[in-house]
Amino acid sequence: MHATPAPARAPLLSVENLSVQIRTDGGLARILDDVTLAVPRGTTLGVVGESGCGKSTLLRAILGILPRGAMVPKGAVIFDNTDILEDGAKSARGRIGFVPQDPYLSLNPVFRAGDQILEIMRRHAPGTRRDHKAKLIELFRAVQLPEPEAALAKYPHQFSGGQRQRLLIAAALACDPALVVADEPTTALDVTTQQEILALLRQLTAERGLSLLFVTHDFGVLAALCDQVVVLYAGRVAEAGPTRAVLDAPRHPYTRLLLACHPDRAEDLVGIPGTVPAATAQPEGCRFHPRCPLARPACHAAPPPVLPLAGGRGVACPYNAEELPEMVLA
Repeated sequence: MHATPAPARAPLLSVENLSVQIRTDGGLARILDDVTLAVPRGTTLGVVGESGCGKSTLLRAILGILPRGAMVPKGAVIFDNTDILEDGAKSARGRIGFVPQDPYLSLNPVFRAGDQILEIMRRHAPGTRRDHKAKLIELFRAVQLPEPEAALAKYPHQFSGGQRQRLLIAAALACDPALVVADEPTTALDVTTQQEILALLRQLTAERGLSLLFVTHDFGVLAALCDQVVVLYAGRVAEAGPTRAVLDAPRHPYTRLLLACHPDRAEDLVGIPGTVPAATAQPEGCRFHPRCPLARPACHAAPPPVLPLAGGRGVACPYNAEELPEMVLA
C-alpha cells in the first residue's frame, strides 16, 4: 500500500502576475509588468536589479502602501492565503516587518528610539506597555545593542549607523512577524558593519523561523544570505532560481552582464552599455533588447514569458533552451 504524499504547503508570500501603473504628466508609467515570485516559509528570497527596475514599487505592493494614484490592472499579492491588495493590507499589519534602507533617515530625531518602537508595538502587538518594554529590551539584546536597558531612553543621534540599523531590525521584529522585508539595509554602512548586519539577519531568521525578502544591488550579499533569487529588469522578471545555480550559471544575458560588473569578477571597470528605460518609455518586446549584445528580431516582437528550466529555475529569454553564447562588454 502506497502512502499518499502530503500536499505541498503554500508559500508564505506569493506575488502573482502583478502589474503596477501610474499616470504621469509624461504618460503612463508601467512600473511592474506581470511579476511573479514566491517566498516559501522559512526561506530567504533576494531581489536584485539596477536602480529603476521596480524593486521599491514591488516592496510597496507587498507592504500595502502603494502611492496614491497607483493602478493595479492585474495580479495579486497573497500573504498567508489572503490577498493584501484586496483587504487593504489589514491581514498583514504587524505580521510583516520592514527594515528600511537608510538608518539615518528612518528614525524621528526628536523622539527617543525606545518610544518610537513601543508605539509600533502598542498599535500592532498584544500586551501592556510593561510587557512591550520587557520584550523590547530582549529584542535589543538579541540584535546585540550595547546596554539594552539604557538604549530605550536614548535619541537616534546617540547611536552609530550600525546601531541604528540594529534598532530598525528590532523594530521589524517587535510584533513577531512571519515575514521580514528588507530594502537594501546595508547600503549606507561600511563594509565591516555590513557583514555584521548580514550575519545578524541570518542568525535571527534562522532562530525565529522567519521568511525574509531582501532587496539588494549586491550579488555578494545574495550569495551570503539568500536561498533563492529573482532578477528584475525594467519591471519584469528576467531570471529566477536557486541563488547558487543562478550565480554559477546565469541563463539571461542581463544576469550575466550584471555579474560581469561585480568587482570580484570584472577584469575591467566596464558597465552595461545604455541605461534602464524610463517607466513611461518601455521598449516593445524584451525590455532588455536595446542593451543586449545577443538581441535578435524575435526579441523586438513580444515580451518573452518566464519559461521553466530544470532545478526550479526560470528565464525570460529566447536563448533559455540553448547554450548562451559568450558576450563581450564594449
